[in-house]
Amino acid sequence: MTEEGSQVQTEMFEYLAHEKPRPGQVEMIRESTEALRSRGYHLAAAPTGIGKTAAALSAALEITQKSPTKKHVFFLTSRQSQHRIVVDTVRRINQRRTGKEPITLVDMIGQSGMCVQPFAKESNLVFSMMCSTARKTKSCRPWITSAPGLTKRILDSPLHVDELVELTKIHRVGGEITQTCPWKAAREAAGLADVFVGDYNHIFDEGVRQSSLEAMGISLKDIIVVVDEAHNLPDRIRMTMERSITPTIARNTTMELEEYVGALTASYQQNNSVPIALELDVATWAFEVMKIARTKTADLFRQLHSDLVSDKEEGRVEVERFLDIIHRSCDEYEGLTGQKILGENIGREDRAVERAHRLPRLADVLLRVEVELETGEDEDTMEPDAHKMGHILKCIEMFGKTTALSLVFSSKGREGRITSHLLDPGLVSGPVFESVHGAILMSGTLYPPKMYADILDLPAEKTTKTAYSSPFAGERRPVLVAGDVTTKYTQRTPAMWSKIRNHLQALIDGTPGHIAVFAPSYRMMEEILAEHRFKGIRKVMESREWSKNDIDSLVENLRSEKEAGQRVLLCGVYGARLSEGIDYNGGILDAVACIGIPNAPPSVLSDSLKAYAGDRFGKNNAWRYTVTQPAINAILQAMGRPIRSIGDRALILLLDQRHTDRTYISCYPSDLRMNATNDPQTTASFARRFFSRVHTVEEV
Repeated sequence: MTEEGSQVQTEMFEYLAHEKPRPGQVEMIRESTEALRSRGYHLAAAPTGIGKTAAALSAALEITQKSPTKKHVFFLTSRQSQHRIVVDTVRRINQRRTGKEPITLVDMIGQSGMCVQPFAKESNLVFSMMCSTARKTKSCRPWITSAPGLTKRILDSPLHVDELVELTKIHRVGGEITQTCPWKAAREAAGLADVFVGDYNHIFDEGVRQSSLEAMGISLKDIIVVVDEAHNLPDRIRMTMERSITPTIARNTTMELEEYVGALTASYQQNNSVPIALELDVATWAFEVMKIARTKTADLFRQLHSDLVSDKEEGRVEVERFLDIIHRSCDEYEGLTGQKILGENIGREDRAVERAHRLPRLADVLLRVEVELETGEDEDTMEPDAHKMGHILKCIEMFGKTTALSLVFSSKGREGRITSHLLDPGLVSGPVFESVHGAILMSGTLYPPKMYADILDLPAEKTTKTAYSSPFAGERRPVLVAGDVTTKYTQRTPAMWSKIRNHLQALIDGTPGHIAVFAPSYRMMEEILAEHRFKGIRKVMESREWSKNDIDSLVENLRSEKEAGQRVLLCGVYGARLSEGIDYNGGILDAVACIGIPNAPPSVLSDSLKAYAGDRFGKNNAWRYTVTQPAINAILQAMGRPIRSIGDRALILLLDQRHTDRTYISCYPSDLRMNATNDPQTTASFARRFFSRVHTVEEV
């Protein structure tokens, strides 16, 4: 592209943060804008370095800023580090638009992350309870303190969330500091902002969406959604709908309902309020039903234990079998015999209507239960068990009549548990996308885009999909496949682990700096890496116990050790925090080794997913959509860790011969080229040649 051509294209993109478009950026902006103009959707498999954040904002703002009615860009991401990138990008847009109306932005994270109260440091559930109580009793001074003029100050210039929190601490009215709740202030300002930056749940969690948008005064139809790291969205939706119950949870639900009924009774005797009387009536009904259901739940769990085949730990539970507990409990309490209720004959249709109303009525009252809970070490105990029971009933109410809901019984633990799994996230995301003004979904591993369009139920006639070429030439990120090793289950032996370690040592010998190595599971990471001492490098093993502070300090520690000439072998797990949640910028990593292929182990859930995908998307897609493509995408995420800008360079070593099999190689982007190695000597020689020939931009 000539300099003159770049200038012409830059002028076309009024809201682009860069002086000159990057390779691939022009195409992404044009295709995204075209999709949004027709209230459609664009899926962009956009590799790191293409400038996808700037491209998505440029396209979305082009539509919202020139709309005759107020529209908002909701930039949603699961990574807090990405919030900062979005804010900085909007700042650069405003710098380039000197003399024009600036783009306004509000950046929000979770309520506890913005709270200025001492209890903000408590666990999420403890914080939620304490915050709710403080607001209801009006004992939270920041929550009840108004701060006139603060909204304007928040919108004056884009602020990182920590800057917004600090602003609320120093804002003055009439010379007096008015410390207000930063989270509340951000929500109030968001309704006036051009861009909102937040988590997926602001749109894709029904409860959060309703409360957030109502507080902001924004309608879904006036939002253009940008979903960053969109490959994570299907699993996030599934996790949101996942709930578990046990006999103990059923027992505790009954006890909590009894306490709730007692509190309502005392309140009614004091206030004689009609709304309280109505709530007391339905809560009493729920309590009596759950007293019966508690025993029937314990009976069901005993039956499920005995139903298991001797060598199995889990089994599928039919939804109707679980619902039968609720309906038989209602029948027993209401005195039903056959088709009689309170001595009156009713028709089959009337009884069906009555049964249909029971589930939502019971779920709703369970979710309204308020009880005093003791603070414990296990944060899961801090959520009322009535809410857990209510959530699973709500999930069954919404999806129980479809084949997309799977209930799985696991015998693990003292009692076992039944867990609900939503197999089709499109049932949640489809209606949401249909309601918004348009959407851009993007990720470096949104591959293939069509798969994600199918899974998230985006309408084919309004959806465009593009896998953009990587701006990194193959020589700056070569991929080396070891053909003499595998983690295939039938070949997992001490001798195979030794071969893998030899390739890793060869990579260490040929690499000048830090290396990251990822394994399919913590167990495999321990087996292969934990006890072995590699020469010339210090080993750091990822732990499930790491705190947020441990993660936050990791990159700076790696940077300081690199400057001191020390090398680190960073050992992590696919899909965990080291392989996805950290931005290793500034060329901190020189190489990445990927052990094996993280296929999900066989389970009732994986079998259910494959069966559902076969029915929904065709048998040819079932295995790819549920097994091979998710596994390869997890590897692609790990491979992308060292390459964060065009100036970076890194060597990728894939330690499994199956990567070149047709089943797996078809899951990789078509522009990715693989080189072969069949022994550690070749691995070391390849690494030495690469690092002697290719340098980072800073080194040139």
